[in-house]
Amino acid sequence: MKSFINVEDLGPLDKAMAEAFEIKNDRFKYQHLGKNKTLMMIFFNNSLRTRLSTQKAAMNLGMNVIVLDVNAGAWKLETERGVIMDGDKSEHLLEAIPVMGCYCDLIGVRSFAGLTDREYDYAETVLQQFIKYSGRPVFAMETATVHPLQAFADLITIEEHKTVERPKVVLTWAPHCRALPQAVPNSFAQWMNAAEDVDLVITHPEGYELDPKFVGNARVEYDQKKAFEGADFIYAKNWSNPGVTNLADYGKITSKDMSWTVDTEHMSWTNNGKFMHCLPVRRNLIVTDDVIESPNSLVIPEAANREISCSVVIKRMLEAL
Repeated sequence: MKSFINVEDLGPLDKAMAEAFEIKNDRFKYQHLGKNKTLMMIFFNNSLRTRLSTQKAAMNLGMNVIVLDVNAGAWKLETERGVIMDGDKSEHLLEAIPVMGCYCDLIGVRSFAGLTDREYDYAETVLQQFIKYSGRPVFAMETATVHPLQAFADLITIEEHKTVERPKVVLTWAPHCRALPQAVPNSFAQWMNAAEDVDLVITHPEGYELDPKFVGNARVEYDQKKAFEGADFIYAKNWSNPGVTNLADYGKITSKDMSWTVDTEHMSWTNNGKFMHCLPVRRNLIVTDDVIESPNSLVIPEAANREISCSVVIKRMLEAL
């Protein structure tokens, strides 16, 4: 596996899931694969779970790890060609990337959407430059449009906690005070579709439609209560307007409807549903205190499974070196 961005990069999903549970039972089984190998983790944006879980996964596999915070521990990087670099950016990504590749065997990249130019974001411009110029296998630690390590961990969590063969899983939009990317909901929808044994429903205000290539076969329901009825899992997440129905709205907050906040009444509509969120979460905007602190909240096991999803990806990349 030379790159990891989307679910199809893993090949058969059932085999990847089996591998995940194998690794969860023995996290150090494949330490030999990473001996004398180095992972470079490159962060253009802040991180807690991604940083910790990816570093832990690499260490479990016997790797050395280098962490680079581009905006704090390196020169400011220009990302576009043709720019006269007479501003505050001292180095171009096209020189920095191959230099980074000289010092490692694998590269993980985290770079969010700018939310101003949909075409630029959805072309995954920054990530694709790493894939093209680094000379190393590259995996996404969240990009402008996807967060596959999170979605893989979400699927592992659902598999561990489901009580029916084909659970109803609802991805619900919730309000937020800031404009957020669509990466997490995009990947969540993509991975739930790939799993096949999931009944996926996506609910959000009108105008917040995700890109159809991620929605896939999911049912879109604009009535949140109707969507929640009989659900086994509720996955709450805010996203800014994807600009699918109106490009001019891309990256904007076009609704702050607090009636979409997941509270006890919302969860009462479900089939004793489990609550999920990728974290960090804005309490009492996305979800109320009582719901996220309830016995049915899976946010901590979900975060813990980030180590497992990442272990599978890094293991497979090491095996392909």
